[in-house]
Amino acid sequence: MMSDVEKHRIREITRRLKEAHPDAAIALRYSNPLEILVATILSAQCTDERVNLVTEALFKKYRSVGDYARVSQEELEEDIRSTGFFRNKAKNIRGAAALLLSEFKGEVPRSMEELIRLPGVARKTANVVLGNAFGLAEGVVVDTHIFRLSHRLGLSQGKTPEKVEEDLMRIIPRESWILFGHQLIFHGRRICHARKPLCGECFLSDICPSAFKV
Repeated sequence: MMSDVEKHRIREITRRLKEAHPDAAIALRYSNPLEILVATILSAQCTDERVNLVTEALFKKYRSVGDYARVSQEELEEDIRSTGFFRNKAKNIRGAAALLLSEFKGEVPRSMEELIRLPGVARKTANVVLGNAFGLAEGVVVDTHIFRLSHRLGLSQGKTPEKVEEDLMRIIPRESWILFGHQLIFHGRRICHARKPLCGECFLSDICPSAFKV
């Protein structure tokens, strides 16, 4: 059970993050649930900037679930090649589209249980889709930034993204789950870098157990 001091520290972390990163939002560009599903699958082991470059043309070519289901493996591979791991990603996108057509009437589902049935979709991807496409907080996205910052800030000692997510869900109010993830990602990109965090410029350094130690 958390002490009152730790509860106050966590509240202060969330307050300062919200104040410092009012523009925190997902970097992937999309206009509907299908597009963010595809973009998130493509983002595995790839930068958001690269994904956005690829999807700018991809989303003009493929406008429906049926388009992805009907395209050949080879053609889709070429369209997404620069995102890396393109064979597996193309297979997953085509497989997800086929399942959406056969079991979900061509619509992206709105539940964690249904989303993780889709090829290429685990909890992280499902959380991204649910939070950003539908505003549903079923969990907390844990990417590399959130995993790193959760440890540095003493919010979790979990060894896996799943354990870190469990810890964050326990200590962060549910209504903050979606935005908190975006704020941590922004903080990781702007200040708390992987190799050389800018602790001297960080507004959390006085309440961060890792400040000036990395």
